[in-house]
Amino acid sequence: MNKSVAPLLKTLLFTVVVPGTVAAYVPWVLRRKALPVGGPEEWAAIGLIVVGIAIYLYTAFWGFALIGGGTPAPIAPTKALVVRGLHHYIRNPMYIGVLLIVGGQAWLFHSRSIATYLLCLGVCFHVFVLLYEEPTLRRQFGEEYERYCATVPRWFPKISK
Repeated sequence: MNKSVAPLLKTLLFTVVVPGTVAAYVPWVLRRKALPVGGPEEWAAIGLIVVGIAIYLYTAFWGFALIGGGTPAPIAPTKALVVRGLHHYIRNPMYIGVLLIVGGQAWLFHSRSIATYLLCLGVCFHVFVLLYEEPTLRRQFGEEYERYCATVPRWFPKISK
């Protein structure tokens, strides 16, 4: 298989299985009512979901697969530290994309259970990043990752004047 195609296919598989389950299947199961129809609030929630999907896809496919030469999956990580694109502003844009997707669904369905799931998911992402992802990246990329952490915030972009 072509070396540039393999990370894309692996990223596609990961996306269907992991974020597909976390951001689509679980909220779908948790929703308590049918898809609402067409008011401004619903369109705003759908907009949030679309932005989240765009952030995830851009980060996973362009950032991880094409630039990094790997996937978002811990078992097939990138070969290079990805610091371009959205990673120039925050270290974890893919997680933010997934949270926006789930948050948009909580809003769209007016669902407390999806909102609770969103909060739990955010805590789980944060703990995973602190206990697994950051130590792994420090071992893999060393000083380059330390410099990146010193200049780029973990979750929220810096607001410059």
